Amino acid sequence: MPTDQYSQLLSAITAAFPATLVELAELCGQPSVSASGWGIPECADLVSRMLRKRGFAVQVFTANGVPLIFGEYRHPTSSKTLLCYHHYDVQPEGDLSLWQSPPFEPQVRNGALYARGALDDKGQLVSRLAALDAIKAVTGSYPCNLKFLIEGEEETGSTGLQAFLPEHTDLLKADACIWEFGGVNSQDTPLQFLGLRGIACFELRLKALTRDAHSGLGGAIFPNAAWRLTWALASLKDRFERVQIPGFYDNVRLPSALDWQMAAEIPSQRDYYRQMFGVQDFLRAAQSPAEAYLQEVFEPTCTINGLNSGYQGPGSMTVLPAVASAKLDFRLVPDQMPAEIAQKLRAYLDAQGFDDIELLDWGGAPPGRTDPNHPFVKLAVETAEQAYGKKPIIYPMNGASGPNYVFLKYLNLPVITAGVGHPGGGVHGPNEHVRLDLLEIAIRHLALLIFRFGNDNAPTRL
Repeated sequence: MPTDQYSQLLSAITAAFPATLVELAELCGQPSVSASGWGIPECADLVSRMLRKRGFAVQVFTANGVPLIFGEYRHPTSSKTLLCYHHYDVQPEGDLSLWQSPPFEPQVRNGALYARGALDDKGQLVSRLAALDAIKAVTGSYPCNLKFLIEGEEETGSTGLQAFLPEHTDLLKADACIWEFGGVNSQDTPLQFLGLRGIACFELRLKALTRDAHSGLGGAIFPNAAWRLTWALASLKDRFERVQIPGFYDNVRLPSALDWQMAAEIPSQRDYYRQMFGVQDFLRAAQSPAEAYLQEVFEPTCTINGLNSGYQGPGSMTVLPAVASAKLDFRLVPDQMPAEIAQKLRAYLDAQGFDDIELLDWGGAPPGRTDPNHPFVKLAVETAEQAYGKKPIIYPMNGASGPNYVFLKYLNLPVITAGVGHPGGGVHGPNEHVRLDLLEIAIRHLALLIFRFGNDNAPTRL
């Protein structure tokens, strides 16, 4: 991008920034909680209007009963197509007493906009649209063909999207994809994530009695649902954190030499984790920052998310629980698959004598990775360095999960990250917020990335 045009782009982003905040506040002010369905249709309608306002042809599909939005702009001459994936749904608000302002009443304070979805994922979506606005303000048009795919159930597993995408590959055909998240680390250094772990989510339920019993009556002769479920859970891992399900590690692909090379360039986050989460001792503490990173994202996990049984109120109540339940997730690495883990978990419980425990499969997504040597990755890194004034740190994998696997498998696209995320932003927690300074820089990066993608002669496919 010529220097004078780049200066004009920066000026356009700054001039439009107040309007960008108004649009973000409007979007965050619209509830869209996929776990309960609250506000989902209304938010889908609002997002559709935001795309149409910018000249996109919009189609609204229904995926798993939830509106799935597809927006397309066709350039008159460009042969390049960029796909942006996002979601308009958000996590539940959680404990309202922990919020300093109502989660769906956006408020700007201390240089940040606070609201549920400000980072995940409404702030990310608005940053893309603001970047397109700036490019158009400077050049008079968008630089290439553009497609947006915006779903409404990412926070509950993207079940509809994973079924929709393989059946609509022609509609979604593109050369590259910008993913729904991205951002910086605790030193405001931009990060480039090239993969996501997979996930498989389950619930274990057990009903041992028809009703709770007095512990003095049944403590020695009645089955206790809480104990029985606890025994089952305790059998899943040993004291060395090794998952005990037979065949669990069969399809795990070990980190490559290039993964080790990239890991060596990643600064340790362990001091930050200690400060943010109060971690005293890490599990199986690694000997080097590279080993720590590879342990963090290239090892599959089994996590108890929550437990429920018996009396949970103040004081004591001598009850013997009739029912018990637990939520689990397994974070998966290449080449593990959610269906494989579900089958092995069920078989393991049965073999251990826990065939009376009901296993509910709440869905998941396989892991997926983009080739670090892809030209689009290089472009994303170059433009990030220009926008932030810092060389990005490249992560071969991110510990989080998402439906990138279906984009990689069925569309054969390179998938990169870029956006407004930052540590301590409260994603999925109380007081979620986006820093306004980082929002403006992220818009700058995205505008550079999209402009160069549309105008550079470099190939977009290997």
